[in-house]
Amino acid sequence: MTETSSRPPLHILMHPADNVAIVANDGGLPAGTVFASGLTLREKVPQGHKVALVDIPAGGVVRRYDVPIGYAEKDIPAGSWVHERLLRMPEARSLDDLPFATAPQVESVPLEGYTFEGYRNADGSVGTRNLLAITQSVQCVAGVTRFAIDRIRSELLPLYPNVDGVVALEHGYGCGVAIDAPDAVIPIRTLRNISLNPNFGGEVMVVSLGCEKLQPERLLPPGTIPITDARGEAPELDVVCLQDEAHVGFMAMVDSILRQAKVHLERLNRRQRVTVPASELVVGVQCGGSDAFSGVTANPAVGFCADLLVRAGATVMFSETTEVRDGVAQLTSRAATPQVAEAIVREMAWYDAYLKRGAVDRSANTTPGNKKGGLANIVEKAMGSIVKSGSSRIAGVIAPGEKLKTRGLVYAATPASDFICGTLQLAAGMNLHVFTTGRGTPYGLAEVPVIKVATRSDLARRWHDLMDLNAGTIAEGEASIEDVGWQLFRLMLDVASGKKTWAEQWKLHNQLVLFNPAPVT
Repeated sequence: MTETSSRPPLHILMHPADNVAIVANDGGLPAGTVFASGLTLREKVPQGHKVALVDIPAGGVVRRYDVPIGYAEKDIPAGSWVHERLLRMPEARSLDDLPFATAPQVESVPLEGYTFEGYRNADGSVGTRNLLAITQSVQCVAGVTRFAIDRIRSELLPLYPNVDGVVALEHGYGCGVAIDAPDAVIPIRTLRNISLNPNFGGEVMVVSLGCEKLQPERLLPPGTIPITDARGEAPELDVVCLQDEAHVGFMAMVDSILRQAKVHLERLNRRQRVTVPASELVVGVQCGGSDAFSGVTANPAVGFCADLLVRAGATVMFSETTEVRDGVAQLTSRAATPQVAEAIVREMAWYDAYLKRGAVDRSANTTPGNKKGGLANIVEKAMGSIVKSGSSRIAGVIAPGEKLKTRGLVYAATPASDFICGTLQLAAGMNLHVFTTGRGTPYGLAEVPVIKVATRSDLARRWHDLMDLNAGTIAEGEASIEDVGWQLFRLMLDVASGKKTWAEQWKLHNQLVLFNPAPVT
């Protein structure tokens, strides 16, 4: 017998008041399996899926995390497999009469003495990578920019050993859109703030077509780029316009991009890593390809690590509006002030209205893979997702595309889409990304290192060269949430200092996806 098949039947209970638990054994368990408690499975239950611990009558509450995740559509005898087809989802919590800043505000002990080797920028921010980023004002220029970047990598980068790489900030925006619509501010400020991410060292370079709606001066108005020269003067916007009459032929465009890139590379190459406190970390946390173990292993470990980071003076962003919507009362009660709680409600209400305009609600979030991994609906998924935020008070809230204004734990309101969430966290100023997954995804970003955390040991074994940390040891009793949280904290410091993640080693990078709720013309 293999090690996994010889393990005794095991289910995981999240709260003593729960009437369901998830099966922990790899491959699930067959009908007739008897647990140590005497509970007998009436049917086969896949790994990560729920088993009824007691008889649940039709209409009865199905409870996990001590939260009603649904109501039984019919009688569910003890030992039955409890899946999404047996549950009616609860209505969304009203945004009225929420507790505002009521949770006990316990002052945590500062965590001191932890550092990493980062790149200090002129504006005081710190990068974890030293990258040349080429901003694009419109999708039309993407092909030319990609061609030029291939040449930059082969011809120029070898001459600048201190530069980690060159990335194109490619996107699908810029023209054919209602550029003056009220919500157009979201994609515009997103792209603007990404261009100023700490990993790019203040070196802003734009490739423009010339006739697009999103003109470079609108994307990056005067005064947007921080002062970086010794004279204290604001730099002029560096734009290569492909429709410029000086460009005769394709290669003239490419040569112009290379010529300007060389100016920025020379300055970036003079940057050196220096020792900085852990308080300079700006970490975005996210989950994708989630399963029922996400809320049991990886996300709680990330939450513990988030508390460590906050104690160290760092900034942690949690996001994914539809995945925290059902825990809104938890969030508003943890707000540092009533004003922060009001901002949380404002962002939730805006997103409720956005979904309503599209004739959907929060239930559209849960994917087939989530359900195959044991998550019955968005309520259950939300309870496992929200624990990534840890237990610290919520110090601030930012709307989609905005830049961070405060340290500590921040709710960055974003859609739950992996790519849009990551893009918006980049815009906020993230210099390190943590991504948990149970089903598995090769997600990565070129602009910032992404640490991938597996929720299950089976996934970590199969994807041994894609997952950076295995939280599945928690479910197996080999490590505690605190153990894995500390492992992640130390790994963050190493990665921030230059250690490559698996996604970086394989160069697995997803494109930026701007959130554009405004009309397309």
